[in-house]
Amino acid sequence: MLILFFLLPTNICLSAEVDEDKLRAERMMLFHKMETLTHVPWYIYAGIDQYERSIRRSQKDIPREKGAIAIYIPPEKWAGGANPNKADTSANSISFFGGIGLDGNGDGKAVITDDEDLLYTIGHFLQSYGTTIEDIRIGLWDYYHRDQAVRTIISNSAVYRTFETLKLEKHAFPVPLHANYSYRSTWGDRRGWGGLRIHEGTDIFASYGVAVKSTSYGTVETKGWNRYGGWRIGIRDIQGNYHYYAHLNGFEKGIEKDSVVQPGQVIGYVGSSGYGPKGTAGKFPPHLHYGIYKDNGRTEWSYDPYPSLRLWERQERSRKK
Repeated sequence: MLILFFLLPTNICLSAEVDEDKLRAERMMLFHKMETLTHVPWYIYAGIDQYERSIRRSQKDIPREKGAIAIYIPPEKWAGGANPNKADTSANSISFFGGIGLDGNGDGKAVITDDEDLLYTIGHFLQSYGTTIEDIRIGLWDYYHRDQAVRTIISNSAVYRTFETLKLEKHAFPVPLHANYSYRSTWGDRRGWGGLRIHEGTDIFASYGVAVKSTSYGTVETKGWNRYGGWRIGIRDIQGNYHYYAHLNGFEKGIEKDSVVQPGQVIGYVGSSGYGPKGTAGKFPPHLHYGIYKDNGRTEWSYDPYPSLRLWERQERSRKK
């Protein structure tokens, strides 16, 4: 009985991992099928689906997906604003009322919860703008009417295109484990420079020049000087999180805006820059300020990165054993 008790959590984890692998395989098959039908690249579908999945997990007023695909199209957009039947599955009447819902699997019905119908509808909408990245960017703007949604989807797509897989859950601790570093939970502490505010991150103290690594898969969204953070980099991951690395001493060669990065990849070096005009440094001991901001499709907010850092530190130590 004791043996079974201790084995049970592992078995459950393995079962969940197998199920998720099956879902990823199903999604990839659907993305490639829709690429063939619409000529919209598979990684664009993957980028949209992952963006929508992150939004569903953040917004409590959007129902969970019923299939493998997380794309949510509001009933009034699917069936048409003037359509009295928001559950309409007739492509003809949906079109008559100005809805966008289409039949993607050839069963004669346009079902708002069907994975193939959802993907084909989105693909057909984007296809009408063209199939280049710039065409798709315009189509995404006309669909979402939100700059951050477009940026995140294009970022997700670039990551999937680079690594050619949907399994991208790995994370890394942001400084080498062999370095001499220290940190504690400082999120929410008071800060006074530039006006009273709260500390939106965790400070990891280390020596000048210690390598700073990306904690996740993603793309570089911002790079350069900020009067608070000094030399800083912002990376958007595929869960919609914005990872903020500040007070750097410099950047790794080749890391530029829109660069695709992976966990453990060096992006810069610990320093003490910031709290003044460009080039200001030395107003505090060298450290990495690490923050995470969550986008929920409507707004973005900071949350405490300390629990994640502790988890990633343990995971990385475990991988090195």
